[in-house]
Amino acid sequence: MTVELAVAAALFIGVVAYAVLGGADFGSGFFDLTAGRDLRGAEVRTLVDHSIGPVWEANHVWLIFVLVTWWTGFPETFAAAMSTLFVPLLLALLGIVLRGASFAFRKYSATLGQARLFGVLFATSSILTPFFLGTVAGGIASGRVPAEGYGDLWSSWLNPTSLFGGVIAVGTCAFLAGTFLTADARRAGRERLAEQLRVRSLVVGLATGAVVFAALVPITRDAPTLSEGLTGRAAPLIIVSALAGVATLALLVRRRYASARLTAVAAVGAVVSGWGVGQYPWLLVDEVTITEAAGAPATLRALLVAVALAAVLVLPALAYLFRLTQSEAWSRH
Repeated sequence: MTVELAVAAALFIGVVAYAVLGGADFGSGFFDLTAGRDLRGAEVRTLVDHSIGPVWEANHVWLIFVLVTWWTGFPETFAAAMSTLFVPLLLALLGIVLRGASFAFRKYSATLGQARLFGVLFATSSILTPFFLGTVAGGIASGRVPAEGYGDLWSSWLNPTSLFGGVIAVGTCAFLAGTFLTADARRAGRERLAEQLRVRSLVVGLATGAVVFAALVPITRDAPTLSEGLTGRAAPLIIVSALAGVATLALLVRRRYASARLTAVAAVGAVVSGWGVGQYPWLLVDEVTITEAAGAPATLRALLVAVALAAVLVLPALAYLFRLTQSEAWSRH
């Protein structure tokens, strides 16, 4: 494997990790938003706070990793994407900031009105942020980011592939979060809440699957290069994702929540990986390949060293954090 492909692989591992961990984080906002008013929704919102509170900042480390790796290893394509997809990226950034601030502030609100305001901001931005990130992925995948940058500020992300990508991102995040929250409720001994979340997760999963199938035809016409890759070299990963998604639904029906979390992660990881494999070797589809976009070899080698050090120093700490928050003692806290 050449050094530029190794850096690209590291970059995409970060994308997959953010899709899974950050996705489950964002998706919790859907259940917060649909929990109901005040006392009726308090139990769900308490569970959301308890589940994501210790890890939400750690989950978003992956976004920083992706951005730094991209602009360091492939700077010209980073500039091209930033200048073309400026609007959805700015809206996604605004959503991340509002989401984090409101998540913290609503716990210390002086009045019920303030708590409601911050709760709405948290839930709404949790849905809008993955939507705009999905439109960015769709704009790149459909070949609407020119190599020289400064593409159309609107049609680059207001197109069939981007819009379906945004909706699928929201649905996927919600389904993943619902599966995680259902397992957390069961582990905490809240059987009635677990049952409510199970039903909602099943509905979200079925709706998301329907949207994915509905998107096949417009994406085939709007993003032919990606479509060809998805039905070619990436087809095994797409099949794995579909089977894992069906397995997750079946496990939720049977109330086997711990296993459902594993298959949900596999479904999301496989479909995002399929997108990357389907897009290969393009970094900007139909414009710039990974090899063409690579920066200076010395920079790429130094970047790989930094990635290796991060893997040794950071990953064990993250693993311990997730293990701690999933322990029985923490769940009963």
